[in-house]
Amino acid sequence: MKKYIPYILIVFIVIFIDQASKLCVHFNMEMGSNGQIKVFGNWFKIHYILNPGMAFGLRIDSPYGKLILTLFRILATILIAYYIKTLVDGKKHKGFIVCMALILGGALGNVVDSTFYGVFLNNAPAGSITPWFHGQVIDMIYVDIWEGHLPSWLGGGYYSFWPIFNIADSSIFIGVMTIIFRNEAFFRTPKPEPETLPTEVGEVG
Repeated sequence: MKKYIPYILIVFIVIFIDQASKLCVHFNMEMGSNGQIKVFGNWFKIHYILNPGMAFGLRIDSPYGKLILTLFRILATILIAYYIKTLVDGKKHKGFIVCMALILGGALGNVVDSTFYGVFLNNAPAGSITPWFHGQVIDMIYVDIWEGHLPSWLGGGYYSFWPIFNIADSSIFIGVMTIIFRNEAFFRTPKPEPETLPTEVGEVG
C-alpha cells in the first residue's frame, strides 16, 4: 500500500483545491459578468458560470444525456485508477504516473460536481429527471484572450476566444500535455547493457 500513497495524495490534493475553489466561488460570487473579478488586467478573471455538459459546453442532446455523461465519467475514473495501479505495480516511469494521477484528480473533481451538486447546491438544469447525477460543473477561470463580435463573413455572432474552466480541467490539461511533450522520456525502452566476456588470468613464466 505504501507505494501508492504519493499518487493518492496527488489525487486528493487536486480534488481538495478544485472543490475548495468551486465552493468559494459559489458561496461568495454572483454568477455571470456582474460578479466578475479581474485578477490581472483585463485578460485574467474569475468569472462564475455553470457548465451543464462536457468541456467547451458540449452536451448530449437527450433527456438522459447528463446522466449518461456522469455515469461515463464515473466509469472513466474507475478505469484510470485501475490503470494507475497497474503502472505502479509494473514500476513504470514515476513522472508518467504523476501525470495520470493529475488526470484522475481532475476527472474526480468534475465527477463530484456532476454527481452531487444537483442535490447539495441545487444547480441541476430545470426539467432534470433527478437532481442526482445532474449537477452542473462550476467553472471560473477566465483567460480573456479575445472576445467580441465576429464579422458576418465569419459567421457573425458574439464569441469568446477562450473557454472558462476550473482547477480540475487545468489538472487534466497539465497531465495530458506533459505526457505529450515528455512522451519519449516516459516510454523510452532502456538499452540492454553490453555483455562482458570473462577474462582469463594466465600465468607469467
